[in-house]
Parts: sequence; C-alpha cells; structure tokens
Amino acid sequence: MKKPNVLLITSDQQHFNTIGAFNPEIQTPNLDRLVREGTMFERAYCPNPTCTPTRASIITGTYPSQHGAWTLGTKLLEDRLTVGEVFQQHNYRTALIGKAHFQQTKDHEDYPSIESYPLLSDLEYWKTFNKPFYGFETVELARNHTNEHLVGQHYALWMEEKGCTNWRDYFLAPTGNMDPEEKYTWAIPEKYHYNTWIAERTNALLEQYVENDENFFLWSSFFDPHPPYLVPEPWDKMYDPDQLTIPKGKDGEHNQNPPHFQLTQEENPDFSSYQETGFGIHGYHTHKVNEEDHKKLTATYYGMISMMDKYIGEILNKLDALGIADNTIIVFTSDHGHFFGQHGLQYKGGFHYEDLIKVPFIVRYPQQVPAGNVSEAMQSLVDLAPTFLSMTGISIPYQMTGVDQTDVWKGEVRQVRDHIICEFRHEPTTIHQKTYVNDRYKLTVYYNQTYGELFDLKADSKECHNLWNHPEYQSIKMELLLKYAWAELGKEPMPMPRIAHA
Repeated sequence: MKKPNVLLITSDQQHFNTIGAFNPEIQTPNLDRLVREGTMFERAYCPNPTCTPTRASIITGTYPSQHGAWTLGTKLLEDRLTVGEVFQQHNYRTALIGKAHFQQTKDHEDYPSIESYPLLSDLEYWKTFNKPFYGFETVELARNHTNEHLVGQHYALWMEEKGCTNWRDYFLAPTGNMDPEEKYTWAIPEKYHYNTWIAERTNALLEQYVENDENFFLWSSFFDPHPPYLVPEPWDKMYDPDQLTIPKGKDGEHNQNPPHFQLTQEENPDFSSYQETGFGIHGYHTHKVNEEDHKKLTATYYGMISMMDKYIGEILNKLDALGIADNTIIVFTSDHGHFFGQHGLQYKGGFHYEDLIKVPFIVRYPQQVPAGNVSEAMQSLVDLAPTFLSMTGISIPYQMTGVDQTDVWKGEVRQVRDHIICEFRHEPTTIHQKTYVNDRYKLTVYYNQTYGELFDLKADSKECHNLWNHPEYQSIKMELLLKYAWAELGKEPMPMPRIAHA
C-alpha cells in the first residue's frame, strides 16, 4: 500500500473563530468543506504567539525554548533536525511555498540570513536558488505581509514573469512606491496577489509529484490575514463594517492583570522599563483604535480570510483532479491567533488569552480521520512533526518533544494531552513568560515577577477575571504551579533512549 502524502496549509495570525462553519458572519466555503470532511479540533494551541518561534516548532517538533529561535529577530540554526530531513530519508519529496520566517531580516556576521536585506531583494540570486532549506528540497519564498517593504524573493520574480513590471507600486518604500496612507483596499490586482502565487505554485508541484509517482510533504504557507489590513477588490467590500460583531474589551478587566496589560489602554504608554535589546517589542504599545477604524479593520480582516479561502479551494480542487485526495493527509491551521478588539487589544504580543494562543485546526484524511467530527482533544503545533511522521509509518526521532496525536486524529482515543505549554520571550529577562493550560484552568508565570495570571476557563470563558491574587484560589494556584513544573520536566528532550546501566 502506498504511503500517504502530507499537505500542511497554514494561514498567518488567524483567530480561531473565523471559520464560517462556526461563525455565520464570515464566509469560508473551502475551510467549511474541510470541516465537513475531516475533524475540527477546538482546543489547538501554538507553542508561542509569534511567527519565527512557532514556525520553527512546526518543523522541529520541539518548543522554542528547545530549538533556540526564541523570538522574532532570531533564527533557527541550521544544525537543528527538521521533519523535512526525516521525510527525505524515507523517499518523500519536500517543499515549502510561501512564508518561511525561520530567519531574521537583518544579516549578521555570526548569524547569516538569506531572508534579509540586501539578499531579500536580489532577484538574480533567487532566480538560481536551489539550496536545501531546513529540510525542504524545493522552496519558493516571500517575506512581505500585504504591502510591506520586505517584498522580494520568488514572489517578486513570479510577478515579473506574469508581466507585472510595475509591482513596486503596490509595496512600501524602500522597495516600492505605494502611498503609506492608503488603508483597507490594496490596489494590487488579484492575479498578482501572493494568494494566487501560492496556489499556482503549489498546484504545479502537486502535478509534478503525481507525474513522477512520488510521495510528498508539502507546506503551503499563506501570509494572510496577518496585518497590515489590506485586501484587493472585490474582497475589500465583501463585509459591511456596520453588520459585523466588533469585539471590545470590558471595563475594568485589566485591573487585576500585570502592569503591561493596563499600559496598553493608555494613549501614550511608556514601556521603556521593558526594553533591553533596543529592538521593537510586539504588543508593547497603545492598543487604542477609534471606532470607525476598528469596524473597517475587522471587515478587512474578514475579507482577507475569505480571499485566502478561495485559493485554498483551488488547492483542494487540484488534489481531487489529480486523484490523490484520498491518499493525502491535510492539516489546516495558523501559526498563532490574533486580537481585533478582544480585551481591548489589537494584533498580538505578551497576552496569552485564548484569542491569541488558540488556533483553527482541521485534519482531513478520508477513511482514516472521522469526517464531520468536532473534538475537544488538546493539540499543540509542536505535535505536528511527530504526528506527520507517525501517520506515514516513519519512526519519530527522539529529539522531538511534541506528542504523537495519531490515535486522536483517527478517533481511536479521546486525547493524549492533558495540558498545553505556551511560551513568549521577547527580551532576555524583562519579557519572558510561560503559560500552562489544562482542561479547566490557565496559569501564566513571568520570569522574576510575583504577579501572574490565573483564569478559570469554564466559569470565565471570556477571561475577564484574573484570579491570581484571589484568596479562594490560592490552593488551586499552588496545585497548578506544581503541575506546570511537572509539565516543564516532562517536555525535556531525550535525544536517545537509555541503553545501558552505565
């Protein structure tokens, strides 16, 4: 029997409740199809709510504190074992189309990066790029979110090949010429959008693999709905801002929270005491947005998701047309969540609410994974690598610390995880936190701080009442602190089994 293929499809910074099958205010017919044909996991979490750390965890099967790419502006070192390398050892073809973000955007003598300037925009370099990249034999890369100046690499080459000679007009300086004041509507024609590019290049690879009768591990890595909030016509007008439910914070909900939560609600907050490296800190800024902007940003965010859904559908249709849908394991998920008003917050940062650390997560594998099922079994993105290997009959390397979810995905056991660990470290000491989540409670601890967070997710599903200092919850807090310590001990890697007495 032929081994199954693996297709990982990811969005970037997508809130878990933005799939039409569960939220009638948004239209995602193709993700809805995956929900009908597979299993939706309602309690899936990222290991870190920022891009580089989580994306490195996806391909290594280890936590950010283990693989070393602990924050943005760091890189995943090339000596780390990746799932793509293991797949190649077992005669799988491996490819990544779209966003990688395994490396920083600034080159460094000791830590070189091909995802950095000036190489990022050196199109002659990318024309002949054929080096292996973190276990992927084939990569076609881009780095920009919508109109960001980081445009370049294979995406820019593709635009030129398609006849888009004025592509710089759609991106910000210094790479492009776009007016930075333009909001919501992105003038780029849909045929030149990176969603079109990702679907087209993914489908070309699928055709190649079928023609050569090859198994594959393929990651289609979309950029949306990560801000800046911009989407081409007609998607920019798809949703009426006045007809959407606009998330908002609750008065006084941050009164018992750590001080950085309260600062986000000020017009001009001072976060200087948190600065150590001198680089920007995600989330440590004002989160105030005027009412009109808030509505339009939400409508644009939804439009970005619906447009992406269209191109996910093109990939699903190609699998059907090639006759390989039944032998392909598909996982759709996102690298982390997003705030668009929840708790009075925007974007992301050091705020481990469910909105930010939970992700949409759908698994489809006909005749193997139950169709139309919704599961509460805990999932972590760190589990993807070991589970992909297990599902394809490949032994899991001892270095991987994620959990094999095969039996859960197949519906044979209820769950194999009883907790989640989520990490966030943006500075060496001042911004370093970890969160422990179990069936009912969520506990967040901060390095060298006596403050923290404790939420009862069953009694307070909106996470409005921090119980860290509540006298009636002190025994529960102590129990959770002990369980968190056990969880940290339990996720230590064992690179090899013990094979002798001494």
